[in-house]
Amino acid sequence: MNTTDKHNERIANMTFSSVYPHYITKVEKKGRTVEELHQVIEWLTGFNETRLKQLIEEKVTFEQFFDQATLNSNANLITGVICGYRVEDIENPLTQKVRYLDKLVDELAKGKKMEKILRS
Repeated sequence: MNTTDKHNERIANMTFSSVYPHYITKVEKKGRTVEELHQVIEWLTGFNETRLKQLIEEKVTFEQFFDQATLNSNANLITGVICGYRVEDIENPLTQKVRYLDKLVDELAKGKKMEKILRS
């Protein structure tokens, strides 16, 4: 699916720290834990909890966040619709990575088993 340049730029310049609290709220509201959220984020990006806290304190943008990440080799197995977009069809690489993360958080909040979320 095509996204507009303006949409892609907005996502690239959004700070991870501004979205992170929403991820926590979403998963906790559904009975999941921050530890599980961190496990999902680490699986996708390679960032452990210490590094994640540093990136939040530095107020990195999503562009900077994913520039520093080591994307999991199975990330391409993340499929489905999130925010009205089919993640596997998103053409902009950064927007796709952000939507991968959104999709994993959504799956966690919906109660999927961790081994399915982590594509094991």
